[in-house]
Amino acid sequence: MTTPVRITPQEIYPRVKSGEALLVCAYADEARCRSMQLEGSLTLQEFQARLDGLPQDQEIVFYCA
Repeated sequence: MTTPVRITPQEIYPRVKSGEALLVCAYADEARCRSMQLEGSLTLQEFQARLDGLPQDQEIVFYCA
């Protein structure tokens, strides 16, 4: 298993904005996720709904506040 890499918002935001990476709020509780949702991010439920259609090499960054 790979060790998670910490990344700053300043590092990930350009990659999310360009579509190179997906930013996913890691909270399963939809209300909590919506209250802490960052610009351009998906909720965990939205991510799970799109999972089958994502390319194998898609960069995915999970966050929690």
